[in-house]
Amino acid sequence: MNPNTKPASEPWIDPDDDDIEWTDDMFRRAAVYKGNKLIRPADGTLTKPGRPKSADPKQQVTLRLDSAVLEKFRATGPGWQSRINAELRKVLGL
Repeated sequence: MNPNTKPASEPWIDPDDDDIEWTDDMFRRAAVYKGNKLIRPADGTLTKPGRPKSADPKQQVTLRLDSAVLEKFRATGPGWQSRINAELRKVLGL
């Protein structure tokens, strides 16, 4: 071990270790493969569930904005993309 390396805050747990009891929830979130083909990706991690699925998920797009508009929204801090979405919804009456 490199003497300059800090130890991990939590020890790594081998998911293949026989000491781990898999819960029904873990099986529901696990990735499903048929041979080498991924049928369903994992939802979250072994110990942490992923984000809940949205009934109306947002779509990623490429959008060109004036630099002044972009700077103003970015200056408002984290979540600026959601604020742009909220302003567009307001203008469109949604």
